[in-house]
Amino acid sequence: MITFGKNVQVARQVLGISQEELAFRAGLHRTYIGMVERAERSISLQNAKKIADALNVKIDNLLDNG
Repeated sequence: MITFGKNVQVARQVLGISQEELAFRAGLHRTYIGMVERAERSISLQNAKKIADALNVKIDNLLDNG
């Protein structure tokens, strides 16, 4: 999940939003977003979808290693 976390962080920064704003858009807690970005937390498919939707990207893009 390291790739997923890094890609979430990059997508969030491209949008110019904070972890707090992403968490709000996704309906999740800010500390959870931080833990996901640092790969400290496993993530369910449901929450991955919430994050992808909040970032306006496909889950596939967040899982891509390239």
